[in-house]
This record gives sequence, structure tokens and C-alpha cells, in this order.
Amino acid sequence: MLRVLAWPGYADRDTVAAFEAQFGARVEVTFVDSDEALWARMHSASPPPYDVLAANTAEIQRYARGKLLAPIELSRIPNRRRQLPAFQQLAAIGGLAQGDAVYGIPFTYSSMGVIYDRRQVPAAPRSMLALWDRRYRGKVLDFNSAQHNFSFTALALGYRDPFRLTPAQTLVVARKLIDLRRNLLTYYTLPEEATALFVEHRAALMFGNYGTQQVQLLRRAGADVGYAIPDEGALAWLDCWAVTRDADRPDLAFAWINYMLEPAIGALLTERQGLANTLAPPHGPDLAGQHLVWIQPVENIARREALWSRIVSGDRPERFRP
Repeated sequence: MLRVLAWPGYADRDTVAAFEAQFGARVEVTFVDSDEALWARMHSASPPPYDVLAANTAEIQRYARGKLLAPIELSRIPNRRRQLPAFQQLAAIGGLAQGDAVYGIPFTYSSMGVIYDRRQVPAAPRSMLALWDRRYRGKVLDFNSAQHNFSFTALALGYRDPFRLTPAQTLVVARKLIDLRRNLLTYYTLPEEATALFVEHRAALMFGNYGTQQVQLLRRAGADVGYAIPDEGALAWLDCWAVTRDADRPDLAFAWINYMLEPAIGALLTERQGLANTLAPPHGPDLAGQHLVWIQPVENIARREALWSRIVSGDRPERFRP
């Protein structure tokens, strides 16, 4: 059996069934809805109870440093030759290589821009600060994640490095996120959940953690939405497949990664999920030339998560002190 840890849309039932038929093996897929949930799953047992996982480059770097991943045997992934040149140069992609070892194979990517209802927001927002606009009180959806909220808010506030905040900057960002609560309808985790909330409650704005995947879901649900990259830049993620250090079936894990790089799988990912794949040039909102800020490991994950827990639980602003 191959144990897969992945994000929604990465391992659809028909895709999994075709792999099982081709390789004569059963596949068990576990889905996660945040980097925090992924981390928790990877630490739910020792060794992790998974063979292969999908994670962004910042998390791949974190797991590799924690000795949770096995180096990728590139010769076992012949479909790499089908990838766009930028995704074949693994040493040039931050977080994937340590010395001569490579720990991740690029799969899909997206910006994390702002999604807006064209009827309520006639002009594309120029900044993520639009989420704080009083006109949209009770009309904003935000993703429930400490790391990305602190980072996109830091970008919006003009901090040079949103992934390396000083303690003073972290506190300023925390207070800004407290202010955002006034405008929030609620927090979401899954893209399907966000779509239902956006449509049912006629939300005006949303931080699009899943990027173009959410735009496609919303449009299929009948929402007239636009998607904007803020002037200050938008966070962006590159998700990769990786193999755990103590995988029960490393042979199947490598076969899975190679299978995920089949052109038919990449085309399905783009068609169904609205996400770019690493085999074909992108179309739509994620075209080249936009100001994208690729996510990196942050200065203090525990600090951000502790503050975020207090923010979402409704802790009062005056309790946030140095």
C-alpha cells in the first residue's frame, strides 16, 4: 500500500484508481487543509505514517532539515524531462536541495492574491489593505493560517522581508490582524468551504490562499469574481512531491511522483482545479511579470502560531504587548 499525504484536488479518485490499476497497489490518501495540519500529520507518529507527500518549498526545506525526508532518486523520475526548464533546475529553486541531495519535485503553483466580487467591488483592489476597508465590514473571508496571514499583512504594511519579522514588527502585524476581525465574515480552511461561504453570504473580498484554484471553483458556482495581485506583491507557493525518510514503499513513492508528471495528469489538474502545472506554460491570472513573493521559512513559527491562536479566539488588542 502507498500512503499519500496531499492537498485537495491533487489526488482525485479516478487518478488514484488508474495508478492502482497500473501498479497493482492500493493507495490510501489523506488530505490536509493547512501547513499546520500537514506538520501535525507528519508528526503524528515516528516515523511519519506516510510514504509520499505534497508540500510547498518552505515546508520541504523545514522537513528536510528535520530529517523527515529521503533524497529523491532523480533517475527514478524520468518524466522530469517533460517539465518546463525552470522546474528542471532543482538547485535553483530555494528549499529543494541541500548539498547534492534533492528533496522535492515541483508539481503545481499559484499566487495568493485577493479575490473580489465584481458587483460589490467594481475596481480591482490595488492592495491587500482593501480587506480592512470599512465598507466591507462582515463581507471578508480570510484563510485560517498563522504563517500566511502574518506574511501577507507584513507585505501590505511595507515590511521588506515578510518572512523575517522582528519582534516589534510581529507585534504590529498581530495588532493589524486583530483590526481585520471587524471586517470578517469568518475564517475558512478548504477551498470548497470558502466557495460555499462566499456565495451563500455574498462576501465581497477574500484572501485567496489557494489562488487560481479558488477562482475556478467560484466561477463554476456562478460567482462573478475577479482576481488581483496587489501592488505590494502577492505571496506565492510552489508545491512539490517528496518521499518520507522511512517510506514503506519507496519504489511506489517514486512511481507516484513520476505518474504525477504525466501530461494527462497535469492537464487534469489545470482543467479541474484551475492550477498551473509544471509541464505547460501557464494561462490566466498567473502569467509571468506579476510581482510574486515566493514563500520561505519564517522567523519563528511557534511565535506566529501562538499569536494567531489568540487573534482568532478574540483576545483583546490591549493584551498584545512586547
